[in-house]
Amino acid sequence: MAAPLKFLVDEREVEFSAIRAQGAGGQNVNKVSSAVHLRFDINASSLPGEIKARLLALSDSRITQEGVLVLKAQAHRTQEMNRADALARLQEVVDSVSNPPKPRRATQPSYGSRQRRLESKSQRSSIKSLRGKVDD
Repeated sequence: MAAPLKFLVDEREVEFSAIRAQGAGGQNVNKVSSAVHLRFDINASSLPGEIKARLLALSDSRITQEGVLVLKAQAHRTQEMNRADALARLQEVVDSVSNPPKPRRATQPSYGSRQRRLESKSQRSSIKSLRGKVDD
C-alpha cells in the first residue's frame, strides 16, 4: 500500500486574527484576545488543483461560498497555542482530502446474504401475521 501523500499548508497563505474567546467569564477571558480565527483562501492557495477541488466539494459548514475555510480555535489559554491548534486542524482537513477516494466497484450480494435477507423477511411476516384477530 502506498504511503498517503502529504501536502503541507504554507503558513504565509493563512490569515490569522485574534478575538476574544467565548464561554464562561473569568479574569483572563474578558480581557485577553486569546482565541484565533484562521482564514484560508482555498482558491488562492498553492495546493494542487485536484486537492482544491476536493476541498471545495466538501460539505463542510466552515467553508464559505467564496471558498474560504474559516476555523476558530479557543481551547487553550494562550494565543500561540490556539494558533498552533488551528494550523494543525487545517492540516488535518487538507490531509483528509489529499488521497483520492477509491472508486466503488459494484458487486453481487452473496448467496448467504440473500438467504439471511429472505429469512428475516419471513420472520417479520410471521410476526405481523400473528397480530390479527384471534379465532376460537
